[in-house]
Order: sequence, then structure tokens, then C-alpha cells
Amino acid sequence: MKDPWSLLDQARERGREMKLPFAGALLPGEAHQLLRSVPEARIIDVRTQAEWDWVGRIPGAVMIEWNAWPSGERNPRFIEQLKARVPDTSAPTLFICRSGARSHSAAAAAAASGYANAYNVLEGFEGRKDEHGHRNTVAGWRAAGLPWEQS
Repeated sequence: MKDPWSLLDQARERGREMKLPFAGALLPGEAHQLLRSVPEARIIDVRTQAEWDWVGRIPGAVMIEWNAWPSGERNPRFIEQLKARVPDTSAPTLFICRSGARSHSAAAAAAASGYANAYNVLEGFEGRKDEHGHRNTVAGWRAAGLPWEQS
């Protein structure tokens, strides 16, 4: 198991290379390891209620929609809800969505609102599509065999 602080150093370096507007980026396995070894770290799942219910969820994740279901409209209370659920703006705060796009935007918004250690989880919960157009087989939290549950 890699030292959690070296994981964060690696994530920050990845963030600099990618020119991210937040602290950095983690792969799913790195995010899971960090969550297991740094008690104050939190993972924020920014998918929709429908995705949490029908696709699955990460045990212990803080769930705050970035976009509302079914309208797809941006959640205007996202930062307010984040601050209420994760008040420690200095703790490692990891954002995850289906494939990494919404979580990128959420991490950027969090960083702009004072979350100094906001990270995007690359690949997301389901990862990219495989050659058959299916998710959950090539990359992402589920394909990596990390803990998840389904309603």
C-alpha cells in the first residue's frame, strides 16, 4: 500500500500536468486507498439520484447531485450542500461521477469556494465505454473491483 501523502503528491503533480483548476486528480484505486488511510478524506458522488439508485453507489460516499434528475439542470445549491455536508475545507475532498466530467466541474467549483484539497476521480464510477458501447468493463471504480452497492 502506497503512503497516502505520496498519493496526494502524485495527484497534485498529475493536476499540474493537466493544468487543472483544483488540487489534482486520482485514479479510482488511488482514491479508494486514500479514503481507507486518511480518516478526514471524503468522496463526494455528484451523479444523480437515479444513478445512485439504479447503477450503484460507493458505501460511505457523500451524495450531492451536480445536475438534477430528470431535468439535467445544474444544482444551484451544490456548494451550499457541500459546505453543510463537508464543512472541513482543508480535508482531501474527492469528487466522482459516471466518467469524470461532472466531477471535474464539481471539483473546480469546490476549489473556487475554498476547498484547498479538491480532487477529481478520473474514470469515474462507470468508466468509458468499451468496444461494444458498454460501461463498467474498461475503467472506473466498478471495473477496478472497488467496493460498491446497489439498491
